Amino acid sequence: MSGDVVLLTAGDDVAVALRELPEGGAVEVPGGPGMAARERVPPGHKIALRDLPEGAAVRKYGHVIGVATRPVRAGEHVHTHNLGMPAQHGEPESGMDGSALVPPARTTFQGIRRPDGSVGTRNHVGVLTTVNCSATVARQIVRRTENDLADPASGVDGVLALTHGTGCGMTTDGDGWRLLRRTLAGYARHPNIGALVVVGLGCEVNAVRSLVAELGVGEHVPVESYTIQDAGGTMDAIAHGERLVRRLAAGLAGTRREETGVEHLVLGLQCGGSDAWSGLTANPALGVASDLLVAAGGTSVLGETPEIYGAEHLLTRRAARPEVAGRLRERIAWWERYTRDNGTTLDGNPSPGNKEGGITTILEKSLGAVAKAGTAPLAGVCGYAEPVPGPGLVFMDTPGYDPVSVTGMVAGGANLVCFTTGRGSVFGSRPAPTVKVATNAATARRMAGDMDFDCSPAIEAGVPVAELGARLYEHLLDVASGRRSLSEELGLGGEELVPWQLGAVL
Repeated sequence: MSGDVVLLTAGDDVAVALRELPEGGAVEVPGGPGMAARERVPPGHKIALRDLPEGAAVRKYGHVIGVATRPVRAGEHVHTHNLGMPAQHGEPESGMDGSALVPPARTTFQGIRRPDGSVGTRNHVGVLTTVNCSATVARQIVRRTENDLADPASGVDGVLALTHGTGCGMTTDGDGWRLLRRTLAGYARHPNIGALVVVGLGCEVNAVRSLVAELGVGEHVPVESYTIQDAGGTMDAIAHGERLVRRLAAGLAGTRREETGVEHLVLGLQCGGSDAWSGLTANPALGVASDLLVAAGGTSVLGETPEIYGAEHLLTRRAARPEVAGRLRERIAWWERYTRDNGTTLDGNPSPGNKEGGITTILEKSLGAVAKAGTAPLAGVCGYAEPVPGPGLVFMDTPGYDPVSVTGMVAGGANLVCFTTGRGSVFGSRPAPTVKVATNAATARRMAGDMDFDCSPAIEAGVPVAELGARLYEHLLDVASGRRSLSEELGLGGEELVPWQLGAVL
C-alpha cells in the first residue's frame, strides 16, 4: 500500500486507486517504479501498471478479472470501456486447502434456548401469511400490537409480519411450489419465532390448513391460524389477529437469555451495493469473523451463486470431500443454463452502482465476494431454503438479489446476518438481526445511522484486516446476545421476506 494505490498481489496488472488520481499526476506504486496517470482515475477504480495488448488477460487479486478489449497503456484507467469478460474462464482447482483455524477466546453468547435444542437470538411473535392477499391484514395486526408488546426486557423482542408476494397463481407441484412451502416452513420453525399466527384469505392455492399441517413447528411453539373469509372480512380478521397476538405475546413474557455456546449460531454472509473496497476491507474482515465463528463450532452460510461465478475454484479447492466440490460445480452449471435460457449471462450481475464503485466484471466482483467466506474448509452445499447442515462453512445456492438470498438463508436457519456494503444499504432481515458493515469511510459517514460497523480503517489508518475481523466477531456476538442492530432500531426487515419464485405464474 502507498498513499496513491493498493497493489493487491505481486504480478497484478492493475492497482486500485486509494484517492482520485488526476490526469498527469505522479503515482507511487508499491514495490515498483513510479508512473503518471494518463487520465483521471476515480478512487476505488483500477489503473494499468503496464502496457496490455488487446486480448490480454488482466489480473487483480492474483486472478484473471477480464481481458483487454483494446490496447491499454500503463497509467490508463481500466474499466468497462477497455475491460471485458473472457470467452472462457477458469482457474486450477488444486494447490490450496482450507486453513487451520484457531479458536477465539470468546466462545459463548447470551441466547434463548428452545425445548427442541435450538437457540434463538431473538424472541418474536410471527404473523405468517399464506398468500399476498392476506399481507395487508398481517401488517395491520402488527401495527396495532408491536409498539406496546415489543419489550426485550420482558422477553418479547417484537411482533413481525412475515408476508410475501406469492401463494396463488401456481400449481401444487413442481420446484416453485416446493420452494415456497420450504421457505415458509423454515420461517415458521425459525428459532427466533416463539409463537406464530398464520393468516390466509381462504381460497388460495397455498391453503392455510395444508400449510399448517406441513410446517413442522415444534410442540413448544404455539400456532394459531384462520382465514379472512371465515373471520368475516378485513376488519374482523384484523381484530381477531390482534387478540391472538396479544394472547401469544403474554405467553412469551418472562423468557430469559442464558449463556450458550457459539456452536448454536448460524451466520448468514451477505454483501450488497458492493464497490471496489468490498474485496479489500469489509469482505475480508467478515471472512476473519466467519473463520473465528467456525473455529468456535458455529456455522457460516455463504450464498449468492451468481456472485461466486469465476471464483468458485477458491471454494472447491477447500471442499472437505470431493462430492461437496462436485455439488458446487453442479449449481454453477445450472446457473449457466438458467441465464442462457433467459437470454442473459452471469456477467450481467454487476449493477450500475457496482460499476460506479469500480467493479467491472462478474469475475472481479466474485473474487471480492468470496472473501466473506474466510479460509475455512467448505463443509457442505445445500439448496435454497434447505436446513443448513452444520457446523462449519456451508454454501447455499441462492440468487445474488439480496432479499431473495437472505430469505433463503433465514429459512435455512440463519439466526444472525452480516451484510457488507460499499454503496450503502438499508437492509434488514427480521426475525434474524442484520449487522451492516461499511467498506469505506465516505459511506460510513454518509449513512452513519445505518452502518453498525466501519471497516474503512483497513485503508484509512492501516489497521490490519485480522484485527478488524476480530472486532467484528465480538460485535456479532454482542448482537446475538440481544444488542439491537441499527436495522432493528429503524424497524427495517419487514419487506425483505422474498422467496425465490421459480416456475410458471398461472
